[in-house]
Amino acid sequence: MVPARAKLNLDLKVIARRPDGFHDLYTTFQAVDLHDLVEIQPADHTEFQSEGFEIDQQDNSLLRAHRAVEEAAKTTLPVKIRVHKRIPPGSGMGGASSDAAVTLRSLQTMFKLKIDAEAIAEQLGSDVPFFLLGGRARAEGRGERLVPLESGPTWFAIAWPGIELTTKAVYEAWDEVKGEGPNELRRSAEHVEPRLKQFGESLGPGWQMTGSGSAFFKPLPTEQEAHDAIARLECWTTVATGMPRWA
Repeated sequence: MVPARAKLNLDLKVIARRPDGFHDLYTTFQAVDLHDLVEIQPADHTEFQSEGFEIDQQDNSLLRAHRAVEEAAKTTLPVKIRVHKRIPPGSGMGGASSDAAVTLRSLQTMFKLKIDAEAIAEQLGSDVPFFLLGGRARAEGRGERLVPLESGPTWFAIAWPGIELTTKAVYEAWDEVKGEGPNELRRSAEHVEPRLKQFGESLGPGWQMTGSGSAFFKPLPTEQEAHDAIARLECWTTVATGMPRWA
């Protein structure tokens, strides 16, 4: 099985809505060691299995990545795909995009394909190109224009309220309410889901929403301090550390 790492947005500024309906942004991605596990094996016909957090069994990022690779390679690539979902869905931590990137790279390696992985990644989603690289990176455009950054050891306390948000709905809300602060999507996420405002305020100072929500994180200098930060929270929590580049 291959780990599909999560990410946090250490900052996020939305520039403007683009003519194609997407949004230009300016953000810092940080990969963390929280991860899904993806297993892909050759098979007589393609099948999909999942465990952990529930995902659509017929239309998900792994199967979409598989179809995109088949289209680029102009051949069928029958495989058995199995994923153990550990990254909460709709949390803004990029689980679906990371799964897609791992599927793309695994198929490319397994079948020795001569394909443009970066171009396929952009087609699959704005965050997917980052997950081909990992580490820390400054991202612009839709998130596909990346500049690698140095990152030291950092610990993060992470809390998720069990609320799933769709990226599309949050960005559409940004068009209406705009935003401010270290993550300019927080106001629009709270507009889509009012319970998120109360959750964020209940965490106390130093917590920040990641991506389009709904998870929050707090950077801390030590693992123990990160564990202390989540000790009394009554929601899904974890402690994660920053990951270096893997490509």
